[in-house]
Amino acid sequence: MNRTLARLAIKKGLRAIASMYSAHWRPFSCLLPVGGSGKWVIGHEMREVSCLARQLGIKIGPSWFAAHGRRQAVFIGNHFDLLLSDNWFQQNHRLATAYFHGKPGQGIAEFDRCFDALQRRHSFIHRIQVSCQEMQQVVLASGIDPEKVHLIPIGVNLDYFHQQTVESRFAAREKFGVPQNAFVVGSFQKDGNGWDEGLEPKMIKGPDIFIETMRLLKENVKSLVVLLSGPARGYIKRGLQAAGVPYIHHQLQKYSDVGYLYQALDVYVVASREEGGPKSVLESMASGVPLVSTRVGQANDLMKHGENGFLADVEDANDLAKLTAHIFESRSAILPMIKAGKATAERNCYNAQLQLWKKFFDGFVQ
Repeated sequence: MNRTLARLAIKKGLRAIASMYSAHWRPFSCLLPVGGSGKWVIGHEMREVSCLARQLGIKIGPSWFAAHGRRQAVFIGNHFDLLLSDNWFQQNHRLATAYFHGKPGQGIAEFDRCFDALQRRHSFIHRIQVSCQEMQQVVLASGIDPEKVHLIPIGVNLDYFHQQTVESRFAAREKFGVPQNAFVVGSFQKDGNGWDEGLEPKMIKGPDIFIETMRLLKENVKSLVVLLSGPARGYIKRGLQAAGVPYIHHQLQKYSDVGYLYQALDVYVVASREEGGPKSVLESMASGVPLVSTRVGQANDLMKHGENGFLADVEDANDLAKLTAHIFESRSAILPMIKAGKATAERNCYNAQLQLWKKFFDGFVQ
């Protein structure tokens, strides 16, 4: 049997299994979460949402049932996967998605195509999660029924992120090879295209702004070290090296281990031009790590400048560097900010969002 026939046989077998099992389910009684094609944030989000759905008594089916089963509730975590394909709209499922980022009109063709598809197809979509007010307005501008759009921030799992202590800071720096006397700035994200070295940057993530921020910061903070994690960081590593800024890159195998990285930090910096999250907002707050961010995504919604973090305008590397230097100079003075950030994280952890997700699923899964 050649490969094409083998694949066809497997596909028919999966379809038969899915049809057999789903034939005994009431229509739209099972949630089928689809984590997207990537290996980064979205898969983790789907796992957390599935856990919340189970707490609400919702039956969860395997993701591959979505492509082969019939008349169930499919939640596709990546809105690009949903909207830029015809496949999902040719089935008879109820459809939901998360629309975290991708404002049209920025010269990014994928964002424009996705929003155009949303305008044409929103009547076929039953639920959309947005994580911040900015994207809520973008999605509503498509003409979609506002009742379908639910503002639920990207949460944080407090089991993975713990308050930094003197002991945990020492141990984490020892583990990751970070000098104990360094002033450590964290950046844990994917800001390169593809899943290889990442020399072609995603400018929407602001890697050029981050590099410039670190270059400016280095002028006043001689002990500066940048701790990186995440795939495809080649562009930012080259830029930091050219700017004479020392860095350490640790690529973790499990998302749940990222909490250990925060223990090594003095500050976390977000330099993005646009975000749906980022997840690092609540992760750093939960870890007791001061946060400096551009006014993007849910950072703009959840942060109060000077109270639980510092905010700078998009592309303002000078202000990002100035605010980060202030943390270097005034660590004891920002202890109330760290405490307020911890409270913000607790109010927005996944478990605290249970009622928001109940409202999301009501009428979608039945």
